[in-house]
Amino acid sequence: MYILGTSFFYHDSAAALIQDGQLIAAADEERFSRIKHDSGFPSRAIAFCLQQGGITADDLDYVVFYEKPLAKFERILMSSLGTFPRSWQAFSEAMVTWFDQKLWIKSMLAEKVGVSEDKVLFTDHHMSHAASALFCSPFEEAAILTVDGVGEWTTTTLGRGTASWTDGSRNQITLFAEQRFPHSIGLLYSTFTAFLGFEVNEGEYKVMGMAPYGQPRYLDRVYRLIRVERNGSFHLDMDYFSYHYSPTQSFSPKFVRLFGEPRVPESDFFTRDTHPEVDPQDPAVLKNQYYADVAASIQRATEEVLLKMADYLYEQTGLRRLCIAGGVALNSVANGRILRETPFEEVFIQPAAGDSGGALGAALYVYHVLLKQPRRFVMEHAYWGQGYTRDEIKRFLDSNGIAYQYIEKDNDLCTQLAAEIEQGRVIGWFQGRFEWGPRALGNRSILADPRRADMKGIVNAKIKFREPFRPFAPAVLEEHAAELYAIEAPERHYPPRYMLMVFDVPPDRQHLTPATTHQGGTSRIQTVRRVWNPLYYDVIAAFGERTGVPVLLNTSFNLRGEPIVNSPADAFKTFRTSGLDTLMLDHFVIRKQ
Repeated sequence: MYILGTSFFYHDSAAALIQDGQLIAAADEERFSRIKHDSGFPSRAIAFCLQQGGITADDLDYVVFYEKPLAKFERILMSSLGTFPRSWQAFSEAMVTWFDQKLWIKSMLAEKVGVSEDKVLFTDHHMSHAASALFCSPFEEAAILTVDGVGEWTTTTLGRGTASWTDGSRNQITLFAEQRFPHSIGLLYSTFTAFLGFEVNEGEYKVMGMAPYGQPRYLDRVYRLIRVERNGSFHLDMDYFSYHYSPTQSFSPKFVRLFGEPRVPESDFFTRDTHPEVDPQDPAVLKNQYYADVAASIQRATEEVLLKMADYLYEQTGLRRLCIAGGVALNSVANGRILRETPFEEVFIQPAAGDSGGALGAALYVYHVLLKQPRRFVMEHAYWGQGYTRDEIKRFLDSNGIAYQYIEKDNDLCTQLAAEIEQGRVIGWFQGRFEWGPRALGNRSILADPRRADMKGIVNAKIKFREPFRPFAPAVLEEHAAELYAIEAPERHYPPRYMLMVFDVPPDRQHLTPATTHQGGTSRIQTVRRVWNPLYYDVIAAFGERTGVPVLLNTSFNLRGEPIVNSPADAFKTFRTSGLDTLMLDHFVIRKQ
C-alpha cells in the first residue's frame, strides 16, 4: 500500500511517500524550486517521491493533506469578523487567496497528482504533528506534546499515543488538552522575532542564537504579555499583539510602548561579548545589548512554559517517554532542558518537526490509526531526500569543464579531506540523499576545524555571509559525545542525531572546540554513528585521529537566504560564489588554489 502525504500553501511545502508504513522518500519543495520556505504546491517534491518509490500516481492508494482547510477557513473568517474593521486588509487578502486556491485542495490534489477524488483524505493539523513524531519514534507508548504557531484553531496539544508493532487495532492518539488561537506560544515567539528585526517563520533560530549574548532582564515584561498556569496552560493579553488582524504586523503600539522601538532589520549586531574591543558604554552597544536581553527573556519564558507543560503532561500520563512536534519543537535549548529537568527519560523529536513534517505525519496517521496497520518503521536517520549517482556527478563536471580529482577509496578520501580541514581549509561536503528537515546532518554540510576560535567568524563572514553571532554545531562521534559534552548515554537519545538539543560543554572541555561552543558554554551537538552515515563518520574519525578531537564544525551547505543545496549544480554554484576552499561531490574533489 502506497500513501502520499502532502503539506502546502502556508509555509515549507513538502511531500512524503510511505509503502506499507515504511518511509520511502520525503522532501521539502524548496530544495527543488530553490525558493526558501516555498509554500507553493509541491509538484517537484511529489514527482521526486514517486520516482524514488519507482511508482506512478496510479499506484497510490491514498493522497493525504496534513490539515483540514474548511476548519482553517472558519478560523480566519471568525477572527477577521471578530476584529473588524482593523482586520479589513487581512480579510480581503485572505478571501482572495482562499477562494482562488485554498478551498479547493481536494480537487487540486486529485488533478495535479493524478488520482481520483475518493483517494484524497484530510487529517487534523496537530494530529499530523503528533503522528509524525509518535510513528517515527521507537516508542510503543508515549506522551505527546505539539506546539506551533497555529493549525486550524489549535496552537498546542497535550496527549498520549500507542503505536503497536503487532496489533494495529491498538494504534491510537488521544489529544486530551489544547490551546486555541489567538493564544499561541509559537506566535508569541514569532512576535519577538519580528520585533528583533528578523523574518517571521525564518528568523526564530536567530533569536535563539542572539539570546545567549543577553540576560533575561525583561522576563517580568514578557510575563505581562502572557499569563501561565501551573499546568502550562496560558493566556495572551491580545492588546499587545496585532497578528490576529494584521497581515503585515505582529505587535501593536502597546507592545512598542512596553519594549521600545523595534530593532532595524539587517542592522549590525555587536555587544561587549561579540566584540570585546568596543566601548561597552557606546550607545550602539547598549542598544544591541538591550535587544540581546529581550531575546534572552523571550527564550527563557518559552522554556519555562514548555517545562510546565511537560511536567503536567507527565503527571497526567505517568509515561516516561515523550514525543514532541510542531515548529516550536525546533527550539533546541528548550528541548535540552525538557530532557534534563522533567521526569521524562527519553524524548523523540521528528527532524522535520514543523509544517513540512506534517506531510509525513498525515500519511502515517492514515496508515496506522485509520487503517489500523501495525508499525514497521523507526526513523533512525534523516537521509530521505534526493541522491545523485557518481555517473550523474561526473557528467555534470565534465560537461561544464570543471577540473577535479577522483579519489576512489573511502579511506583515502576521508584521510585527505581530514588533513585539509586540519590545515584550515573549509569543505563543502556533498554525498548521498539530502536530509529531511531543516538541519544539514552530513550529506549537504559545510565542514571545518572546530578547534580554531577564528573559524566561527571565517565561516559566518566569508562563506555563509550571515550575522557574526550565529552559532555552529559540532558533529561528534557518538561514542565520544559523553567525553566532550554533558550528555549521558548518548546512544539512547534520538534528538542529538538530528541536532535538536543543546547540551553544556564542561569548562575543562570548552578550549577543545571553541568554534562550536556557543556563548555561555553550550553546543547544539550532532551525534554520528557509523551505521547511519559511514563516509561522514569516517572523515570525523580521521580528523580525530590526527588531532585528538573527534569533532567537526558542521553547518548547512547553503548561502544566507538560500535553501540547502540539492544537486551537484547547486553545490558547485555555492562553492564558486563563496569562500569555500574545497568541494567534495561524492568521490570527486574540486579545490580552489
